Amino acid sequence: MTRRKDDVMDVSTLEEPAFAGMAERHRRELHVHCYRMLGSFEDAEDTVQETFLRAWRRRETFEGRSTFRAWLYRIATNACLDLLAKSRPEPATGGEVLWLQPYPDRLLDELPADDADEPEAVAVARETIELAYVVAVQHLAPRPRAVLILRDLLGWPAKDVADLLGDSVNSVNSALQRARAGMREHLPAERQDWTGGEDDATTRDLVRRYTDASVATDIPALAAMVRDDIRTSMPPTPGLYAGRDAVVTYWVESGFEGMTGLRAVPTSANRQPAVAYYHWREREGAYLPLTIDVLRITGGAISEITTFHADRFPRFGLPERLPADGTE
Repeated sequence: MTRRKDDVMDVSTLEEPAFAGMAERHRRELHVHCYRMLGSFEDAEDTVQETFLRAWRRRETFEGRSTFRAWLYRIATNACLDLLAKSRPEPATGGEVLWLQPYPDRLLDELPADDADEPEAVAVARETIELAYVVAVQHLAPRPRAVLILRDLLGWPAKDVADLLGDSVNSVNSALQRARAGMREHLPAERQDWTGGEDDATTRDLVRRYTDASVATDIPALAAMVRDDIRTSMPPTPGLYAGRDAVVTYWVESGFEGMTGLRAVPTSANRQPAVAYYHWREREGAYLPLTIDVLRITGGAISEITTFHADRFPRFGLPERLPADGTE
């Protein structure tokens, strides 16, 4: 981690407002760290608050041997492990993560710009926040999960991770090997072909056509845009559908075909293109939030659609309603 000036201060003598101000500078990156650990935006938010509370109560334990920033990461990681032990003692199985929530790109843009000009850092940041990566992480046991994130994403030395977890360096290295093997098992095979980003004209065109076909509930058109191995899910609702035939059958049986009164607003989550849908409600005389589709695109086709409920709209800064005349 990059060492900042405020990371080497004596924090034990600070008044609470000054201490809170120092900690607040790291809120977004700690939130992303907790999100990777937990897969849930809201659980990550609660855990960051718990991290700040623990940090204030234990401020005398910060001895300056590491940076203030690294000290906060230690506390946040332990807070995540405590939450997992209490509420999710078993990792996800079968490819589904029912507690999964999206992370709006507008909030990811608040991350500090350290190393922003390094292409490798940008690629790692994008790959390791996409939903497929977050889902794969949730299939790891909590401690190997923490080891993977601290070692491979944050670049911590094995000795520092061992100290945090109260383990030996050998145990940490073994856990890292198991975690990497688990990630290879659960990650898509074509990781290097993931979404090209907003500058990819082909991706933008595909998202536009997908949006138009969705609003028109044109299932044949949608089916033509997805890969044979398409996967869809709608957390927290159970159900993972894999393969074009299974997905199309689900669309037909769910009554999607022939649905009317839809409008769409483009957005983005987890550094992936997304589409927010609104549905006309006659009583309210407006289009109200319905769902958000987050798309993974591989080789010019849609390889995964993860749909989230309307309660996610406020996090994206999306309108509460769209009027009938089409203005916002």
